[in-house]
Amino acid sequence: MLDKHHEEYREKVRAFSVETIEPLAVTLDLEQRFPSEHIKPMTEFGLMSMLIPEQYGGRPTDTTTYAIAVEELSRVCGSTGITIAAHNSLGTWPVYKFGSEEQKKKYLPRAAQGELMAFGLTEPDAGSDAGGTRTMARREGDHWIMNGSKCWITSATKAFATIASSRTSEDPADKRITCFILEKEWKGYAVGKKENKLGLRGSDTAFLHFDDLKVPVENQLGEVGQGFKQMLMTLDGGRISIGAMAIGLGQGAFDCALKYAADRVQFGEPVANNQAIQHKLADMATELNAARLLCYEAAMMKDAGKPFGHMSAMAKLYASEVGTRCAATAIGILGGIGYYTGPYPAERIWRDVKLCEIGEGTSEIQRLVIARELLKSLKPEAKK
Repeated sequence: MLDKHHEEYREKVRAFSVETIEPLAVTLDLEQRFPSEHIKPMTEFGLMSMLIPEQYGGRPTDTTTYAIAVEELSRVCGSTGITIAAHNSLGTWPVYKFGSEEQKKKYLPRAAQGELMAFGLTEPDAGSDAGGTRTMARREGDHWIMNGSKCWITSATKAFATIASSRTSEDPADKRITCFILEKEWKGYAVGKKENKLGLRGSDTAFLHFDDLKVPVENQLGEVGQGFKQMLMTLDGGRISIGAMAIGLGQGAFDCALKYAADRVQFGEPVANNQAIQHKLADMATELNAARLLCYEAAMMKDAGKPFGHMSAMAKLYASEVGTRCAATAIGILGGIGYYTGPYPAERIWRDVKLCEIGEGTSEIQRLVIARELLKSLKPEAKK
């Protein structure tokens, strides 16, 4: 299914991931430390600017190549994989897609040089119901004054700028949302404490708080009231990268289980000779390949300019659940040693991959998105 240049790129990013990223994966998890030392080499490799055009300093690729990069990084370190995915899909893409030329020139070159960008949609009282956003911005002359909070923001303490959504009308009946580009150094922009998470512990996650944050009108992203649409379009693309991340994590679990099963001797022979183990490995490999093809199809539809939201939802839904199953199965194949932190990554992967069923829309939300598109496809008379 993939072109030769995609396969060649996979080999390159795989080698980079094994040589540069993997050696620190265990340490980042144990110490809950952000992979700061990875940013420079990833920038030089082009991983920080995969969705940024060349005129803004980027090294753009097609979406399939981008998915391969996220997959291979996540295969060895989920925390690094989600950092790249959030920066590219959620941080830089909205600026490129919806921003003015001035905004693109101001923010994209910095992002391309390795300065992280973040995305703020979720709030304490607005998760799956993003339309319930309570953060409020009111217009005062040439500025907006913003108050509110965003939660569970990837790279919150490291990002120099965040794309954030806000209501822009105090009328309760007017639920229109507008997006803004916010800078970390502005007065009234505060970052909460780093969250203590089950997995992806090397990824930086925290609340953002806005207290009378003065936002210049020129930092409004697109037109007033178009923010919800912008966020949904951003998530459509972001779900491809989360699907790729889940595939990479699941593949890492499979790699671990396959090698262990071949090496581990019980009752005088490798446990891989046991038919029950063979069936588990076969199921893992089959589901991972199916998820990978689904993810690549969504990526190719996006690049072809076709409607792809339902396909990215399918890819994210299936890949995340496959990744979780593969991680759990790998722990079972490894047995007791799979339950411990350190010698094998299966338990770390299991903790990391669970986020893929939650972030950027839960599995339940993906099923709603898919079902709605299926119903739209019916002819009017068939709906009666």
